[in-house]
Amino acid sequence: MKQSTLYTSLIYTLTLLTSLFIFIMMIGLEFNGLLALGLSIGAGVLMLKKFGRKTSSAKNTSQKLPKMTQEKEAFYTSKGLSKEDIQYFRKTMHKAKEQVIMIEKNMTQSGKLRAIENRNNTVALSKALFKEITDEPDRLHEVDQFLYVHLPSLADLVKKYVEIENHKAKSKATYDILEKSSQTIDKMCGQIVEDYVMFKEDDIQDLDVEIELAKRTLNDEL
Repeated sequence: MKQSTLYTSLIYTLTLLTSLFIFIMMIGLEFNGLLALGLSIGAGVLMLKKFGRKTSSAKNTSQKLPKMTQEKEAFYTSKGLSKEDIQYFRKTMHKAKEQVIMIEKNMTQSGKLRAIENRNNTVALSKALFKEITDEPDRLHEVDQFLYVHLPSLADLVKKYVEIENHKAKSKATYDILEKSSQTIDKMCGQIVEDYVMFKEDDIQDLDVEIELAKRTLNDEL
């Protein structure tokens, strides 16, 4: 709390001194007094807004991310992640978690979306893939399409779909856009299925090899 107060005081002091410097400089350049005052105040306001956004963003990030345990940090380190990698990974996965929750919430609010979800098993697969990534953080680069394209796009689409579907009155154009949206959502859910299958491709290949070995063993015994 003391550090936050000190930082705020420092920002205000720096802003005041900067505004004063601009005012004095403009007076020295023979600017109109009122114009110089207005421009120096405007510059100060812009500085406060800029620093205010940065401070707010930093606070939001620190509030969102849960405290990391020593065991979890040791796990990430054992996977070859640096401190910067760990921070990036945790932010990325926290955002993904929010998107999965949003998708699940909105999917349940529409009969059409529930049918699409049931057909593709989207929520369960998203949660399963999320867990797989947290267990293998060093493979984050393998799921860039899932994390940065498919998941956020689906979260945004289902949210907008539910908003439009809940309109009290609908025109033909509204029904048309809902139909097109549902088709796009269905395809996006199919992409998530492919994301999961691709991530688990090695396991599938290993199983296929084991099946072939088992068949040969059975044939040899026969």
